[in-house]
Amino acid sequence: MKSATMITPGLARDLAALGRLGEDTSTERVLRSLTTALAAGVPGCSGASAEHWRDHRVLVSGSHSELIMLVEGERALGEGPSIEARQSGARAGVADVLNESRWPRYDALASRWGVRSVLVVPIDVSPALLLVGLYSVRPGAFSPQGAHSLADMLTEQVGVAMANMWEFEEVRTDAAQLQEALAGRSVIDQAKGIIMQTSGCTAEAAFEELRKISQHHQVKVADLARLLVDEHQRKSKR
Repeated sequence: MKSATMITPGLARDLAALGRLGEDTSTERVLRSLTTALAAGVPGCSGASAEHWRDHRVLVSGSHSELIMLVEGERALGEGPSIEARQSGARAGVADVLNESRWPRYDALASRWGVRSVLVVPIDVSPALLLVGLYSVRPGAFSPQGAHSLADMLTEQVGVAMANMWEFEEVRTDAAQLQEALAGRSVIDQAKGIIMQTSGCTAEAAFEELRKISQHHQVKVADLARLLVDEHQRKSKR
């Protein structure tokens, strides 16, 4: 069937791999891998873009730098398939930019980069919206039937990938915050020991002294403790 021609085994494999996590997992990496997979795996597709919209902020990725410029140029013009897809929540496209009448300024910009046909698929990955763009140097490269089956696969695979990534980033952030808290506690204990050694006070009194000084100078206790420890170490080396 013609609707299956936009989904090749290689594309299905690459899209499924988007959900795999690693130390370098990030939104940028997922989008870059997505656009690369689409450009290489969709028959007739010459390149791909991805716009990640969240809290009125956008992150743009593309298989080619020209496509990033096209997406950003479209946003500056205020017209084009990506803008329609974002506003309507439905797929939008251009069968041939040379015979398109809805967005003349966008068509002129697209043709300048050698683009003849475009398909934009919106994917709801709440709390974000992802706009996936496919571009071809040939007119009529993306059939409506093929676009439907591809949109279903993208929604499923990209949704899983983004959910996994956000969960991973949350865990990684929690771990970093815990590590920072433990490091701060360690340096505070060192600073308390220095104060106790020089003044002969208790641990409670040493911490209270740190707290008073930090409030007076409007710095965090951990930052003040780090300064005290660093100064003590420099003096010890002399």
